[in-house]
Amino acid sequence: MSNTSPEPDSALQELARDPGSRKEFLRKMGGGVAATSAFGLFLAACGGDDDSTSGAGTTTQTDTAMKEESGDLAIVNYALTLEYLETAFYADVAASGLFKGAELEMIKMIGEQEQAHVAALEGTAKNLGTPAAKPQTKFPLDSAESVLGLAATVENLGAAAYLGQAAKIESKEILAAALAIHTVEARHAAALNQLTGKSFVPDGAFAVPASMDEVLAAVKPFIVS
Repeated sequence: MSNTSPEPDSALQELARDPGSRKEFLRKMGGGVAATSAFGLFLAACGGDDDSTSGAGTTTQTDTAMKEESGDLAIVNYALTLEYLETAFYADVAASGLFKGAELEMIKMIGEQEQAHVAALEGTAKNLGTPAAKPQTKFPLDSAESVLGLAATVENLGAAAYLGQAAKIESKEILAAALAIHTVEARHAAALNQLTGKSFVPDGAFAVPASMDEVLAAVKPFIVS
């Protein structure tokens, strides 16, 4: 008889199986038809994530740190690293002088919201263990047009990253926080998609998740160390 302990259920698995847990989770999310529908779509869109590597290149300190952690702390620190990147990006863009007026105000607003995500995720990581270190970053800021395109790419990637990890999160509280941040990232992405002439729903009715390896490979060019 095997002594191997079964793998713990993810928060999504528990919510799908237990009506009581689902009711409490939806209450924390604000309840109502909108929250119920959003949860249903999110659950339907979240497939398994085999973390298959899709990018090549030198392993960074960020990659190594991610692989040394496990469970919800690893996911929170992964999200925190992405939010560090986004916050640094918008700070650099706002200071670049490439934008003025309404576009500059939008960039500053998104940057402030990314900073709020950082603060929330840092607090969660401290409760679980040690927060990820803030990486040094560098972004190409060649023109207003290219920067807006990069911003749209970053936001779409961020939304896909949260979706890609949702099925692995064990804590319902952390899942609720991830859903709340994912929704805002998706709204950022939609606004920037339209601003750059793309569809505000590029994947159609269901968003496509991205694995951790896919996302880290995509952001690796912007991490100096």
